[in-house]
Amino acid sequence: MNILETERLLLREFEKDDFNDLCLMLCDREVMYAYEHAFSLQEARAWLEKQFARYQNDGIGLWAVILKETGELIGQCGLTLQEIPGKTVTEVGYLFRKKFWHKGFATEAAVACKQYAFQSLGLSEVYSIIRENNLPSQNVAKRNGMRETGRFTKHYYGMDMPHIVFRARKDGVANAEPNG
Repeated sequence: MNILETERLLLREFEKDDFNDLCLMLCDREVMYAYEHAFSLQEARAWLEKQFARYQNDGIGLWAVILKETGELIGQCGLTLQEIPGKTVTEVGYLFRKKFWHKGFATEAAVACKQYAFQSLGLSEVYSIIRENNLPSQNVAKRNGMRETGRFTKHYYGMDMPHIVFRARKDGVANAEPNG
């Protein structure tokens, strides 16, 4: 099911047939550096099933990003419900295959997802929760009109991982919140 279209990209729900292309991202240690953990095939399959559940239960999820010029699946971007200290928020998340880094695709997709959240879903704010060492993703959040509003630590695969919370509001105000 198609969700969004930008100048160069089409965002649609993932399909079971996307598994091999998805593994080009999730099973690539370089792409997954911020997690310090490349997924196994079993973890990638569980990730795909989680998206299907999100589509059904939340009406949103991470979507396949297709390069219109070639029809190639180059990444994922979408909206998911995530926990930050004190509340559940809607996050704009993104991850792209390495050969498509530094071409503006993540920003193009993330901006479209933010606009979709505001215009189609009627949300007043969206977030991006990014690992402290992931400067490229932080730069995408900033280009998407987001500002840092807090910090907290996630515990993932036996490691403490400091994260920065970025937020964009529909009214354009990005008031700081207390650090978590």
